[in-house]
Amino acid sequence: MKVSHQRLEGNQVELKVEVEVEKVADALDKAYKKVVKEVKVPGFRKGRVPRKVLEARFGVEVLYNDALDILLPEAYSQAVEEIGIEPIDRPVIEDVHIEAGKPFTFTAKVLVKPEVKLGQYTGLGLEQEEVKVDEEDVNRELELLQQRHTQLKTTDRDVVEKGDYAIIDFEGFIDGEPFEGGSGEEYALEIGSNTFIEGFEEQLIGAKVGEEVEVNVTFPEDYRAEHLAGKPATFKVTVKEIKVKDVPELNDDFAKEVSEFETLEELKEDIRKKLLENAKEQARREFENKVVDTVAQNAEIDIPEKMIDDELERMYQTMAFDFQQHGIPFDKYLEYVGSSVDKWKEENRAEAEKRVRASLTLEAIAEKEGIVVTDEEIDNRIAELAEKNNQDPKKFKQFLLLQGNLDNLSYGMTMEKVIDFLVEKNAK
Repeated sequence: MKVSHQRLEGNQVELKVEVEVEKVADALDKAYKKVVKEVKVPGFRKGRVPRKVLEARFGVEVLYNDALDILLPEAYSQAVEEIGIEPIDRPVIEDVHIEAGKPFTFTAKVLVKPEVKLGQYTGLGLEQEEVKVDEEDVNRELELLQQRHTQLKTTDRDVVEKGDYAIIDFEGFIDGEPFEGGSGEEYALEIGSNTFIEGFEEQLIGAKVGEEVEVNVTFPEDYRAEHLAGKPATFKVTVKEIKVKDVPELNDDFAKEVSEFETLEELKEDIRKKLLENAKEQARREFENKVVDTVAQNAEIDIPEKMIDDELERMYQTMAFDFQQHGIPFDKYLEYVGSSVDKWKEENRAEAEKRVRASLTLEAIAEKEGIVVTDEEIDNRIAELAEKNNQDPKKFKQFLLLQGNLDNLSYGMTMEKVIDFLVEKNAK
């Protein structure tokens, strides 16, 4: 097979392909074996029509479409591999010529991954954020732990005060008519939390258990439910019960109850240690992003819109899947917050381009520096993943292979090694 190519503008490559006469003859023979099963010729049983008779009756052209189905995909794939390009879209096939006894020729134009001209990617001397955890951080975490173990207890008081949890039944009306989503029963409302519409909670201060209170409010102009925005509403509210927080005291007994530690100081030291580990990990990720962003911006890349579109679609599908896992259609959520799929994609297009630029840059660095992952490294990672999922490593590897995710795993590990390389070479 003969292949020539030239690069066109806009990251396109044009291939001119010529396939040998022998392969054309073989494809026509295979096409005949298929077509002969489908045609009827008087005097012959179905599937038994000699090729010469079939061609005489219908013309050899009757075989061309099936021959093309055989020749074209294989020839195109072989041509792409031979010249070493990476297509990112389907090819446009032109100038197709097939004829018995002659070579098969065609032209293919295809969008390919762009060339990356790397800028400076080592010796940048980037500063990494200093990590520290102070007493205030530890106390804040301890207070959160205290809040998680705080319970509500019923009080003997029958008058609502600020800070109370009022257990209420309520029903809302607009122009004297109930509205959807405007009612609730046994709702625990913390007075002063600003959970409800402005003014609602304040009007419950002084209300007595068992009595009905009329609360008058106006929905904000920017309220998420547009049909309620800016409208005045009246709520009939009944206080069923008053509860207050029962906050546990921070002492050794608290530490024993909520952890495996015997003293409060031991608990605080464990909190400090975990906060420091988390802070270091966060700082590492932020520095990695900083290095990758800087190196990617130093590179010259003419990124095809197709790659950005594809990345944007992947981002959208990931978000949609995550929301669907919680039983929420993502497009409906976007409508709820006053957005849309098109608007979301427009707002996230710059991020998609940033991700594509970063990936192309990292791939170029991996190639230039010869950074690869070994089979042993892949097997070790598979063993780690299998252990986390309580799977046999061999079966887990086979599962990844069948799902087409083994290459994705290898690619991800390669990118990790490139990032590690960049962090090492660019830290101040």
